[in-house]
Amino acid sequence: MTHGIRTDTQSPYLDGDRGLRDTATRYALLPLRIFLGVTFIYAGLDKLTDSAFLKSGGSGSIGDTMRAVRDSSAIPALVDLALKNPVGFGTAIAIGELAVGLGTLFGLLGRLAALGGALISLSLWLTVSWANSPYYYGNDLAYLMAWLPLVLAGAPYLSLDAMLRARRRHRSGRASLGL
Repeated sequence: MTHGIRTDTQSPYLDGDRGLRDTATRYALLPLRIFLGVTFIYAGLDKLTDSAFLKSGGSGSIGDTMRAVRDSSAIPALVDLALKNPVGFGTAIAIGELAVGLGTLFGLLGRLAALGGALISLSLWLTVSWANSPYYYGNDLAYLMAWLPLVLAGAPYLSLDAMLRARRRHRSGRASLGL
């Protein structure tokens, strides 16, 4: 006797298409990589092209910003170090942001670029954003946390790192064949 009830209860929607799931997993960090890359490129270019930022004093300058946060930062000695040459420090931060953004966006030395982004975000959190209360009002801590998955995973797909790795693998395969 047959029943009108199906015995194959596994729905394709519950388990999902393994190919689609694998593809989504593989590219899960790509939106984060694009966001952080574009944001840091923009931040670096914005600082380098802002006539007020790269000055040791005046409204909107790196010097005034550093002096304003010195007493409320977690590491005042770091701020004092920056204040020895605020224009040089501001230029270094801007160029660092630009390099990190380009490396992240194009996936060139992905883990190193992400580590640089994490260190920039950490230094900004410990100095400029430290006094924000509650702590989640400052965005530098969120940026620091966003960099960590990219530090761990790098840029394994759609990246110059992946292209260079494939090229090395191809060349070593040809060399092992005696070609």
